[in-house]
Amino acid sequence: MQSKMFARILINPKTSILQKLQPRYYSAGGEVDLVVIGSGPGGYVAAIKAAQLGMNTVCVEKNDTLGGTCLNVGCIPSKALLNNSHYYHMAHSGDMKARGIDVEGVKLNLETMMGTKSAAVKALTGGIVHLFKSNKVALKNGHGKITGPNTVTVLKPDGSSEEVKTKNILIATGSEVTPFPGIEVDEETIVSSTGALSLKKVPNKMIVIGAGVIGLELGSVWGRLGAEVTAIEYMNAIGGMGIDAEVAKQFQRILAKQGMQFKLGTKVTGASKSGDNITVTIENVKDPTKKEELSCDALLVCVGRRPYTQNLGLEEIGIERDEKGRVPVNSRFQTVVPNIFAIGDCIHGPMLAHKAEDEGIVCVEGIAGGPCHIDYNCVPSVIYTHPEVGWVGRTEEDLKSDGIEYKVGKFPFAANSRAKTNNETDGFVKVLGDKLTDKVLGVHIIGPAAGELINEAVLAMEYGASCEDVARTCHAHPTCSEALREANLAAYFGKAINFG
Repeated sequence: MQSKMFARILINPKTSILQKLQPRYYSAGGEVDLVVIGSGPGGYVAAIKAAQLGMNTVCVEKNDTLGGTCLNVGCIPSKALLNNSHYYHMAHSGDMKARGIDVEGVKLNLETMMGTKSAAVKALTGGIVHLFKSNKVALKNGHGKITGPNTVTVLKPDGSSEEVKTKNILIATGSEVTPFPGIEVDEETIVSSTGALSLKKVPNKMIVIGAGVIGLELGSVWGRLGAEVTAIEYMNAIGGMGIDAEVAKQFQRILAKQGMQFKLGTKVTGASKSGDNITVTIENVKDPTKKEELSCDALLVCVGRRPYTQNLGLEEIGIERDEKGRVPVNSRFQTVVPNIFAIGDCIHGPMLAHKAEDEGIVCVEGIAGGPCHIDYNCVPSVIYTHPEVGWVGRTEEDLKSDGIEYKVGKFPFAANSRAKTNNETDGFVKVLGDKLTDKVLGVHIIGPAAGELINEAVLAMEYGASCEDVARTCHAHPTCSEALREANLAAYFGKAINFG
């Protein structure tokens, strides 16, 4: 793994980065300096940064709207539904009444809720068009295919094509839903994450295959709106890769209390549809003789994503993909063809929008002559359920496996004044520090606004802070962020102030 999250460019404060970086394009010739294939978070950010650094930049996008999976059928629409479904759940479940707000006759208007989601998507995707225009990034609509080391052919929707000659090419094509063998997705009642964002009615019973980030987020949306949700997970814990085991256990207890059911260590062997009913067959991973059939009227299949690297012309120019379809790159994001680069979901690492964005920025800065440094240990992960889960760095399991001596500082939100007054006390903050140096090695949060709080931990780790550094930093009172400080106090001093 490379080190350091962002490019550290040591320059005179009076000299801007645009003045400091001198273009160092890898290949002579070409009508433009850079062609970016894909306008997702990595691609559009890279294109804008490249233009800001003085490159004549073209972005090729096959879809009608910009923003890729994240803005169109991923991060943005799912967060709109997560937020608004939570409001409905608060009003419908009696939570508002417990806060002294009497609400009667609460009804769900699913069409309007979907409309607000679509409006957010439209505004943000349209915003990228505006950014492209203001930064002078040329946009070409069509499927981008590399037909030479310095040529991208744009295969347009009308069947025509256009060649663009370029000095450099950046592959930022993202990822697509991984299909489940034997289960045909119709995006109506048997849906992927895309279809789950646009169901026309609330299911009575929903089965979710996969209790990772996407399954838990979308499962919780429809659970809040009234569906009986059961998540089936092959592994013995929820939350997907990288989540701390203790957090995962607490997370499962909280979601179960909210009504979500789980079948862990369970394998889905098939699914069949008859009329409005869907039958899902499952078996125990350890004991395949233990079989069961479950019925539902909506089946959500979310067993992960795979790189979208097909039909890009890679093999024809000598770029081989790995066993997972990813494009191998070096520390400067170069492929085996020096002037062709790749970032985001189509290379190694977590499939996260913010990871792709940072790679895009650092990659084009490298093309322009700057350093290329990213510390993937400082890339945070967030699950936007309620409560949220956020983490960065190492888990206890990681540290034990590597034989690293560490100390733990924990603080429950039940002892945090702001969480208490907001009646959002589920969860805790856990800080892992090096036993010898006190350096923060990992932070794991389950609780209110964990997705916002984790960024303070990212900043601390990026600049090599110790537990004492965070513990001695003044935090506004009353805020949920004080729980992070208290956890660091517990890690450094052995005891928090407001708990124990």
